[in-house]
Amino acid sequence: MNVAGSPSIALPPHIRDFLGAPHFGSVATVDADGSPRQAIIWYLLDGDELVVNSRVGRRWPTNVLRDPRVYMAVFDEADPLRWVGLLGTAEAIQDQPQAQSDIAAMARRYHHDDLATAERKIRDFERMERISFRIRVRAIHEHLD
Repeated sequence: MNVAGSPSIALPPHIRDFLGAPHFGSVATVDADGSPRQAIIWYLLDGDELVVNSRVGRRWPTNVLRDPRVYMAVFDEADPLRWVGLLGTAEAIQDQPQAQSDIAAMARRYHHDDLATAERKIRDFERMERISFRIRVRAIHEHLD
């Protein structure tokens, strides 16, 4: 299966609006033995793609490096029954300046009401080797009504 060349789709405006809010996401990957793995993560919306980031060496990014297929569920914390599922393929971004820039933007997005905390987290992240992934969406499962 050629997942790297899989076509992506455009996000409809109402999905883009939902994803534009700083909701949490759950990324699902596949372990080497075929077991499912999930992690709660931050993300950025960039055009029709999602950008996610992790410390190098964690299980879920290791899985994505081996198998780029992912499923993201993004949910509304105020009403968890409102959520969007996104099936996609991820492309690794191992460039440290870019990965650090991505996680800094996420820290500021998710701590927009407490920028001192965001900057403290960014300083902590700078001591870690980070990796980002760009997720191209191939299918949307909407549960917003």
